[in-house]
Amino acid sequence: MQVTFSPQAREEIAEAALYYEGQQSGLGSEYTEEVYAFVQMVAIAPEQPRLRRRGYRRVNLDRFPYYIAYSIETGVILILAVGHGARRPEYWIEP
Repeated sequence: MQVTFSPQAREEIAEAALYYEGQQSGLGSEYTEEVYAFVQMVAIAPEQPRLRRRGYRRVNLDRFPYYIAYSIETGVILILAVGHGARRPEYWIEP
């Protein structure tokens, strides 16, 4: 299934990668690799994670405290956010 990213999700990935790279050389790349590995898993089985009450699905990364929030639109997986688990839930959903 095709995967697209919201501009916000792309920005969140880039910002977190820069942060981790600043913490330790190579860590930003490791973060990015884990994000895209999870995106590939979502593309294979997009309906596996439960549907949340606000109409999206979510998977948590293993190594980093981030999650990928996405929705399934007519044959396309839309990555809505790649959020930090300590932020308030659903901060990226418009009121």
